Amino acid sequence: MSGVDDLVGEREIASPGEMEALGEEIGRMLRPGDLVVLTGPLGAGKTTLTRGIGSGLGVRGPIQSPTFVLARTHPSLVGGAPLVHVDAYRLGSSAELDDLDIDFDASAVIVEWGRGMVDGLRDHWWEIEIDREWHGRGVDTACGITAHQDELDADTPRRVTISRRA
Repeated sequence: MSGVDDLVGEREIASPGEMEALGEEIGRMLRPGDLVVLTGPLGAGKTTLTRGIGSGLGVRGPIQSPTFVLARTHPSLVGGAPLVHVDAYRLGSSAELDDLDIDFDASAVIVEWGRGMVDGLRDHWWEIEIDREWHGRGVDTACGITAHQDELDADTPRRVTISRRA
């Protein structure tokens, strides 16, 4: 079991730099066979967190969203586990994720948009949920008001919740 269990809980992340630093801390703790599922809306910081994880693992970059290729493998530059970065947004089921033929045992695997997609693939995994904190910035989707693009791109704080799943 990796040390990611030590990070279970909720925290506020104030900037993209802090998100990347959290990712780097997580990356230093991951081992071959570890699976992390990232959940959150578009622009929440999933890829930024993964960029930090890649840095902590010491893998070859750049870390970019694998939206159109579904999965990218980043080999280790330091003799550790490779990072497999998956974007499950366009996948319809865990069977489609399994069809990607990922070596879960030998890799640290990050799955963006993976909620409900990894059941049965591993005995346990960590889920990291990233929520935007609008702090009265005028976003009210319940009433039909939506954020403007500049608000979506703003450095608004995020609430990050890390939990262990089985």
